[in-house]
Amino acid sequence: MKLKLLFLTLALLLSVPGLTAANDSLPVDHEEKPCDCKEGKQHQMMHKDWQALMKEREQKLLTWVDQYTPSKKAEWTQVLTEKKTLRNQWMSPENAAKREKWKKDRMVKMEELKKQFNEGKITKKEFMKQVHGGKKMEHWQTFRDLNMAIENKDDKKAVVLLNQLLNQMKEHNKMMKDMLKK
Repeated sequence: MKLKLLFLTLALLLSVPGLTAANDSLPVDHEEKPCDCKEGKQHQMMHKDWQALMKEREQKLLTWVDQYTPSKKAEWTQVLTEKKTLRNQWMSPENAAKREKWKKDRMVKMEELKKQFNEGKITKKEFMKQVHGGKKMEHWQTFRDLNMAIENKDDKKAVVLLNQLLNQMKEHNKMMKDMLKK
């Protein structure tokens, strides 16, 4: 359950524009109201404190780094700090126009893909791959595999996966920098 919550948290934080739209539409007293949703666990999880969950995930990652790749702790710290900085820049009011443009462009692309899928020009697998292609979602699987490797006490695989996840985070930061430059 915690693992699912962790992955959902990561997904929501990486879908920054969606969070922006949701953040603008939440009532001020949202946190004080209990969730009475009947829409299922995933929807109810949207009401949790995502910042706390991401901080917990980051601490878990840094603990694993200390244990399996201590020589790369400074690099991990730098990448995670840069990720937070880039996210804050992206979410700032100065970049609201960029976020809206990105969101509109993405929606146009998704509608076109949906049309192709409905016409039978692409398969469901191709549709899903193209819809998620811009998000670079492979880090979800890497984190899941890393967690499993650590649970199974496979130290060699944990080191490989930590290095792979570090590279994926660097790629994500580069993508965010490119989006901020546009």
